[in-house]
Amino acid sequence: MSADNIVLIVILGVLALFLLYLWMSYNRLVSLRQRVKESWSDIDVQLKRRASLVPNLVETVKGYAAHEREVFENVTKARAALMSAGSPQQAAQADNILSGALKTLFAVAEAYPQLKANENFKQLQSELFDLEAKIAYARQFYNTNVRDLNSSIQSFPAVLIARNFGFKEEVYFETEEAARADVTVKFTS
Repeated sequence: MSADNIVLIVILGVLALFLLYLWMSYNRLVSLRQRVKESWSDIDVQLKRRASLVPNLVETVKGYAAHEREVFENVTKARAALMSAGSPQQAAQADNILSGALKTLFAVAEAYPQLKANENFKQLQSELFDLEAKIAYARQFYNTNVRDLNSSIQSFPAVLIARNFGFKEEVYFETEEAARADVTVKFTS
């Protein structure tokens, strides 16, 4: 075997390894992007389940606390905003507003002992708390997948592949500072 043939084989081998690496990196980025989409879908499903439960909860509370109209309107507006959200960022913002409105609704419910004893209310409240746990898990799963994708996109040499094939960083599903604050409810006569 001549030296020219050996050099050609080495060059072809290096080229084949480079193409194999490129192929594997691209497929990994596609897989990560699909996991982010799947995990967003999980959040979306849970948020829609919660939004479907909210009207029943509101109607149950309305029967006991008819004069708390503003609370019910805020919950209804927040639910509508969540249902019409078109992106993870919009959904996160609407979810934060709905969470705050629900906190206020439960604070109002605390003032009505008969309501707290109502079986329908207890069941709806239990379902909502269960959904909240599922939503929290889905958020965590989504954010983990976003972290993995964003880390891969930012890492060298995958960053070169990501840029050339149009991979973009995703945004985390975050709670706004205002949604973390305690709810204050004041009753006026």
